[in-house]
Amino acid sequence: MSSCGQQHDAECLVDAFLEENAVHPEKIKNRNFLKLDSTKLISDSLIDVFQHRKNELFKPDIKYAVNNSGRMLYYIRMNFTYEGDTLYQTFYIDESFGHIVAFK
Repeated sequence: MSSCGQQHDAECLVDAFLEENAVHPEKIKNRNFLKLDSTKLISDSLIDVFQHRKNELFKPDIKYAVNNSGRMLYYIRMNFTYEGDTLYQTFYIDESFGHIVAFK
């Protein structure tokens, strides 16, 4: 579970990630974040798959934080509009709330 401050920190981290890594961050409108939660169920191999998946909304050369194997990750889902379409992304955040380690 997470606190209100962690929710805000996660939202700010995702916003910064989008500004740095989206091809056209100005086209990502109506950002709505769902409740922050945590998991230990995401394996390193799944993180690797997420990191290497192509997504036309994002630059191809994203630099991710290194995931410390077996540690808890936080995740937050965001829905938004992009050129009239409603889309969803889930962002995985390290325990320190310092880095996005992957998204899907």
